[in-house]
Amino acid sequence: MSVEQREFQAEVKQLLDLMIHSLYSNKEVFLRELISNASDAIDKVRFEGVTKPELLPSGEFEIQLRADPEARTLSVSDNGIGMNRDDVVTNLGTLAKSGTGEFLAKLKEAGTQGDAPELIGQFGVGFYAAFMVADQISVLTRKAGEAEGVLWKSDGGGAYSLEEAERDGAGTTVTLHLKPSDAEDGLEDFTDEWVLRQTVKKYSDFVAYPIRLEVVRPPGEDTDAEEKEEPSNEPLNSMKAIWTRPESEVEEAEYNEFYKHISHDFSEPLLRVLSKMEGNFEARSLLYIPSKAPFDLYHREMAHKGIQLYVRRVFIMDECKDLVPDYLRFVRGVVDAEDVTLNVSREMLQQDRQIQAIRKYLVKKVLDELKTLKKDEEEKYLSFWAEFGPVVKEGLLVWDEKNKDRILDLVLARSTHDESKLTSLAEYVERMNDDQEDIYYMVGTSYDALKNSPHLEAFKEKGIEVLLFADPVDEVWLQQMPPQFKEKNFKSAGRGEVDLDKGEEGEEKDEPESKKDQEQFGDLISALGSALEASAKEVRLSKRLTSSPACLVLEEGQLSPQLEAMLRQAGQDVPENKPILEINAEHPLLAKLQEIFEADANDPRVVTYAELLFGQAQLAEGGQLADPAAFSKKLADVMLEAL
Repeated sequence: MSVEQREFQAEVKQLLDLMIHSLYSNKEVFLRELISNASDAIDKVRFEGVTKPELLPSGEFEIQLRADPEARTLSVSDNGIGMNRDDVVTNLGTLAKSGTGEFLAKLKEAGTQGDAPELIGQFGVGFYAAFMVADQISVLTRKAGEAEGVLWKSDGGGAYSLEEAERDGAGTTVTLHLKPSDAEDGLEDFTDEWVLRQTVKKYSDFVAYPIRLEVVRPPGEDTDAEEKEEPSNEPLNSMKAIWTRPESEVEEAEYNEFYKHISHDFSEPLLRVLSKMEGNFEARSLLYIPSKAPFDLYHREMAHKGIQLYVRRVFIMDECKDLVPDYLRFVRGVVDAEDVTLNVSREMLQQDRQIQAIRKYLVKKVLDELKTLKKDEEEKYLSFWAEFGPVVKEGLLVWDEKNKDRILDLVLARSTHDESKLTSLAEYVERMNDDQEDIYYMVGTSYDALKNSPHLEAFKEKGIEVLLFADPVDEVWLQQMPPQFKEKNFKSAGRGEVDLDKGEEGEEKDEPESKKDQEQFGDLISALGSALEASAKEVRLSKRLTSSPACLVLEEGQLSPQLEAMLRQAGQDVPENKPILEINAEHPLLAKLQEIFEADANDPRVVTYAELLFGQAQLAEGGQLADPAAFSKKLADVMLEAL
């Protein structure tokens, strides 16, 4: 077949441009990525081989490095699953990831600041890191079970070539035509045997398959036996399963490199959780929490580097979603079980008793470790919460009473107590007044909108703290449960009627002023209600306002505007949902309206001001007007009349 030329996807071109122009000083990580890819390919063919043994190679699994100093080439070969033509186009010509544009922007920004971004692996594009050290790359590959091979070539420009090729056995060989070494630019000589040995030892010592090295030497080359030993066929890596070694024998750097190997994340993990499960079921686990959220964290349809499942040190599955619930999908690592059936399918895993027991254990372990982190290392926990807090709160949507309590222990929120810091629920409860029965909260689209909400005026005046939640998931879990924390109920400051005037024994005080206000403004309130019949369910006097003229209030169980929007985006029907307009009896505006109404109950200004009050209340909550142009015209007319 003739050679076919193809264009790279636009995002790949941008990525290659970043790589070729060498934004990063730590260029040796390309070898780690190529070896990790080779290891993954062997893992996959081993898994396929459980049910299709004909796909397995005749010899041992291995990763072979071959360096030719004279030709300035380095190749990385494996006898793993390999690729066919479609796989090559998909994997090497396209970045099939959501949020790629954001990723490239962050990559470029970090690079121009001279700060190694450690972002490449998060997007599964580690292969392209090889263009930092090579000006041309070829990939010879053949998929297990297929006869034809494919040769892919590119110089990192805007295109690549594809052609049929012969390869002995399944697997992949990546050959790099290396750039000249340049010590000042951090580019070592990657045809040098000792550079390769040190790099493999540093980054890939724990890879489960032997990594062997062959160095092509010119005929008659004279080597100094006292300085260099001739390379043997012994593996460069120890191949020890790091999770089986005593923790005292493993350096932190080794744990961190293993994390980077399994996650393809270049940055250091935030937290490591090593544990051993004993009893009726036995398993070891080595789990990590990343320091940064992956860009596709909220794209659940994408494949994630999650928790790998091994059975007695035999790789089974690259991402076993059944080991942790969805709200812990950011956890990375390895679980090595003893008794899971090797001939696994997803349905069997869901029903496997040991998988369920391991899942229960891991969830408790991770949540308890996070609680310890929150207690002992506040800054690290704040960093964790900023990255993963909204995802953790998804666990409050799941009916799991025991773990809900653990998750509530982890929750942080803004508060009216101190705008400069987050607070925990336990800290809130400790600060509660003795006669306060509920945990008050507000939910909205942003913290800035919430902290200035008119709903908080009476709470602030009386010194009652209110928690402020602004993540989309907050609207759902706070309305769905409703939860309890330390025997305290959650109560929305923006829903239903609020009465903060309680006596010492919890009895309501006499309300002569309130009754007087109702008698004074009762007819006006009815008129305002009639004017807003299409928009508001009711107009009433407010006990929560002290300085603002009006606010909108939802009844318990009513859908918020944010939740309505979410449901509409999901294609669901949303019932009619009118809010209540509360009016501040102490505001001068109401007294002026009362004068107009008493002079002429049919004065059209009553309707105009009613609509303006309603629109103003919507805007104060960060809402959207149904007809902004009509509101603007009414406001302009009133201003013109006043002038």
